[in-house]
Amino acid sequence: MPVVCSGFPFQSGSREPDGPEGPFPFPRQVVLPAGGAQEVSAAFFGPTQDLQLHMASAATPATDHFRGEDFASLLDETLGRDTGFDGSVVRGRIVRLTDEFAIVDVGLKSEGRVSLREFAPQGVTPDVKPGDVVELYVERYEDRDGSIVLSREKARREEAWTNLEKAFEANQRVNGTIYGRVKGGFTVDLGGAMAFLPGSQVDIRPVRDVSPLMGVPQPFQILKMDRARGNIVVSRRAVLEETRAEQRSELIQGLTEGMILDGVVKNITDYGAFVDLGGVDGLLHVTDIAWKRINHPSEALQIGQPVRVQVIRFNPDTQRISLGMKQLEADPWENVALKYPPGARYTGRVTNITDYGAFVELEPGVEGLVHVSEMSWTKKNVHPGKIVATSQEVDVMVLDVDSAKRRISLGLKQVQRNPWEQFAEEHKIGSTVEGEIRNITEFGLFVGLSADIDGMVHMSDLSWDETGEEAMKHYEKGQVVKAKVLDVDVEKERISLGIKQLQEDPAADVLTSVQKGAIVTCTVTAVQSNGIEVKVDDVLTGFIRRAELARDKAEQRPERFAVGERVDAKVVSVDRAARKLALTIKGREVEEDKQAINEYGSSDSGASLGDILGAAIRRRNTDS
Repeated sequence: MPVVCSGFPFQSGSREPDGPEGPFPFPRQVVLPAGGAQEVSAAFFGPTQDLQLHMASAATPATDHFRGEDFASLLDETLGRDTGFDGSVVRGRIVRLTDEFAIVDVGLKSEGRVSLREFAPQGVTPDVKPGDVVELYVERYEDRDGSIVLSREKARREEAWTNLEKAFEANQRVNGTIYGRVKGGFTVDLGGAMAFLPGSQVDIRPVRDVSPLMGVPQPFQILKMDRARGNIVVSRRAVLEETRAEQRSELIQGLTEGMILDGVVKNITDYGAFVDLGGVDGLLHVTDIAWKRINHPSEALQIGQPVRVQVIRFNPDTQRISLGMKQLEADPWENVALKYPPGARYTGRVTNITDYGAFVELEPGVEGLVHVSEMSWTKKNVHPGKIVATSQEVDVMVLDVDSAKRRISLGLKQVQRNPWEQFAEEHKIGSTVEGEIRNITEFGLFVGLSADIDGMVHMSDLSWDETGEEAMKHYEKGQVVKAKVLDVDVEKERISLGIKQLQEDPAADVLTSVQKGAIVTCTVTAVQSNGIEVKVDDVLTGFIRRAELARDKAEQRPERFAVGERVDAKVVSVDRAARKLALTIKGREVEEDKQAINEYGSSDSGASLGDILGAAIRRRNTDS
């Protein structure tokens, strides 16, 4: 007799699925021929392979009944293969809950169980109860215990993949959440499907800190997806570029110079800050942040800070926008010439030091420059950093104001007394000073007169008797000496000193009595090839050139003179500063001849020169 099987091959304790057809369109009753119970049992409760082996050894009458058709094929055609359930998504009803699992009836031969962790994120209590209908993924139709292996997570993933494929084909955006960091980028949860976000696709510009974007739902654009490999590549940058393009177009159309806008600081560089105006970025230069000096934009701005700016310049061709913040404040340079007249003294703060000077802030937004030449009376060719320091409070004098160029020239040394003028007032010419030799040069000595100024003793002012080179050998650096003030030049900032002037000039009387043209008696001190050196009264030195040694050329020989010999010579010139005389013997002889001729006769009288000189000699001897 025929065997009637109702519904699906349920185990004991199971129930039929809801509806006339259940989750799969199988007939509720299958009529099998008599004697087919064994085959049905094999098909329902054993693998298909066992059924096929059994059917191969079945009796001939059954085969003949189906006219040579395979029973297993007919059964599979009617019920479908068991393996057809693997990898499919089915709908089931939660029957009951345990501590770890949810027992689900999916209308198959047995109930399946799903871990409660798959119904909610980690740390969140699952919101499920008996009677809830959920979609599940069939991993295996039957495990070793005969149970159906189901997965809620994979079902959600399959659903997500299906929706993502539709969005990818339609070029639509999808929502997701960045939840992890991997090599080269980040992982994004797209509602159950995991995607890869490359680091270059996070933002339009490189982002140093991505933590504010983590865990925040936001749209993404799918760039590539491969379901077979399970790969999805998304981009956040593409969404931003599209959005910014729309916003940029709207903003640029109505953008004009002078417009005041609200923005957010997006990035900070050494030369300024980029401000997001809502789809378009503008550059806020460091000089346009505030009227006062700002060395780096980070001193006044922070990333993410809302700011109000004014459009200074806008180039429609390049779409470059220059912004300013200080333009929204009052200009402190208005009426600055009235506030700071030349000659007035003020106290300011050093804000910046350069090689050519220091900037001093007189008030917020108003700075003046103290040039290096106006910083000190005495310190020349010194870096300004060695005189003042940053943030130091200093007293300055206003030298010049140029409101058009926004420049104020300040002086630091002008608020102090000129040390050269002070020295000239305190030490008159001829007064004696004392100081330490700070430096010795080839032309003299530098003597420290105070902490800042020096006086110079020239080598010619070291000794009355010795030469400058010889006199300098008696002095060394660090030696304390006394000197007399010879001259003070305030404009040239020079003080001339003399050491030999501390004593009276031994040759002063001789220099007073010796005049040009006078006949003096000299003592030969040295014989040279070009003449002889002599000394007058043991204090004045003189020199007689070879041509001036005698009237006759034959007698113009220096070797005919000996050291210590006394000779009479005529003074040709007197160098009172050098205390030297220029002498001539030839001139004296010529002058004596002229005098003899004038006294004793002339050449016209017939007397010879010998007669005249002889008479003159005899007369001199008689007088003596």
